[in-house]
Amino acid sequence: MPRGRLEVDRGVQVMATSVEVPKFGNTVEECILSRWEKRPGDPVAVGDLVAEIETDKATFELMAPVEGILLAAFFEEGALVPVFTNLFVIGKPGEDVEAFRPKAVAVSSSAPDTTASKTPKSPSSAATAPAAQAHAPVADSSSGTLSPRARRFAEERGFHPGVVQGSGPGGRVLESDLRDLYFSSPRVSETAKAHALDGAEAPREGSGPAGMVLASDLGPPAVRISNIRERIARRMRESLASTAQYTLNSSADAGGLLRLRAKIKQSGTTPDINLNDLVAFCAVKAVLEMPDVNALFIDGKIYKSAAVHLGFACDTPRGLLVPVVRDAHRMSAGELALSMKQLTEQAVKGTISADDLSGATFTVSNLGNLGIESFTPLINPPQVAILGVDTIQLKPVRRNGNVEFIDSIGFSLTCDHQVVDGAPGAWFLKVLKEKIETVETLCTI
Repeated sequence: MPRGRLEVDRGVQVMATSVEVPKFGNTVEECILSRWEKRPGDPVAVGDLVAEIETDKATFELMAPVEGILLAAFFEEGALVPVFTNLFVIGKPGEDVEAFRPKAVAVSSSAPDTTASKTPKSPSSAATAPAAQAHAPVADSSSGTLSPRARRFAEERGFHPGVVQGSGPGGRVLESDLRDLYFSSPRVSETAKAHALDGAEAPREGSGPAGMVLASDLGPPAVRISNIRERIARRMRESLASTAQYTLNSSADAGGLLRLRAKIKQSGTTPDINLNDLVAFCAVKAVLEMPDVNALFIDGKIYKSAAVHLGFACDTPRGLLVPVVRDAHRMSAGELALSMKQLTEQAVKGTISADDLSGATFTVSNLGNLGIESFTPLINPPQVAILGVDTIQLKPVRRNGNVEFIDSIGFSLTCDHQVVDGAPGAWFLKVLKEKIETVETLCTI
C-alpha cells in the first residue's frame, strides 16, 4: 500500500510515496521478491509494473501508484519480505528516502546501493567489480544465509558446493550466485552461457578451442520457466509422492444439460450459467451424498468436512490456479456460477487474494471444452479426490433392445487410495451420473 510523506516547499506540497508489500490473505505473512521490473533512477508512470512478488500460491504484480522517479528499492531479488514492509519509494529527484527505509535494511557497509541518489557506476568501474568482490563475505551453501530462491535452486539440483561467495546484503547467497557456480564447472563461452538451459549440465568438452563449450554444443536456447510454473511442478511431484492415486472413468447422458443450457441462453431473465457451472453444481450435490470424497488427509488423520469448499482449475496467463468457492453447498446454480466467474476474472487479472486460492475440500477440473475425452487429474493434497470433466461426444447405448446414440459427457475421478477405496469412488460417480441426468429438475433457475 502506498504511504506518503509531505514536505512544504514555499507553500507547495511535495510528496514522496512509499509502496509496501500488501497482505494478500490471512495466511500470508511474508512474500518473496521475485523480480524488479524497474531500477532506482528509472522514471515510472501510474500503473507501471515495478516489481513482482510471490507467495506459496501465486505471483502478484506491484504497480506504481503515482508518477515520478523510482528513488529507492530496499530489497534484492530473492529476498523474503514481511507484509506491510516498505519495498520501494517513488518521488522527485533529491528527495530523502531514509524515513521510509525498513530497519531490517538500514544502510551499512555491506548493504547494496539501491538508491537513485547515488552516482551511477561507469563502465570502467563495472568492469573492475569482480576484483572488488573478491573481499566480500563468503557463506556456507548449507546454512541459513541462502535466499529462499537460492535454497530452492540448491535443493532441486542437489547442488551444495560448501563455501560460496554471496553477492547479496551481508554476503547472503542469491540464486544467481549458485546458478553461476553451477554452470562454471566446464569451460563455457560467454555466448554458450547466455544460451544455457536452467538446470541443464553443459558437456564436459565442447567443439571449441581446447574443448571450450560453444553455444552450438548446447542446441537452441530455451525460455526459463516462470516462478509459478516451478511451483506447479513442485506441487505435482509432491502430489504423486505423498498419495496413492487411482482414476475411475464414467459417463452420463448429457441431454438434460444441453437442454437446460439452451433454455438459459434463450431466457433474458436468468443468470448466465454455462455447462461447466451446471456440472460443478451437480458435483457439489453428489459430494453431499458421498462425503468420503470431501475430506482432507493430514499427518495420517482424516478430516471430513460438512461444508463443500469447491476448488476449480483455472487456466491463467501465469499458469494453473485453483480458486475456491467457499460453502458451495449453500448456493443455487446461479449463485455458484456468479461466484466462479468472479473468481476466474480475478485469477486471470492477477488480483485474486491468496485466501481465495486455498482451503478447498474437493476440486473439479474441466478439460471438456478443449475436446479431451479422458484424462487423469492429479489430486491437490491434502484433498483426497478430484473430478475431471471430459468432453461431450456421441455414444451408442442400448435401450429397449435398440441401439441409440446419445450426447454423453465423460468423467474422470482420481482418489487417494489411502482414504477412499474403489467402491466409494465408484458410488460417487454413480450418484453424479444421477444428478447430471436429472439436472433439469435439480436446478431451480
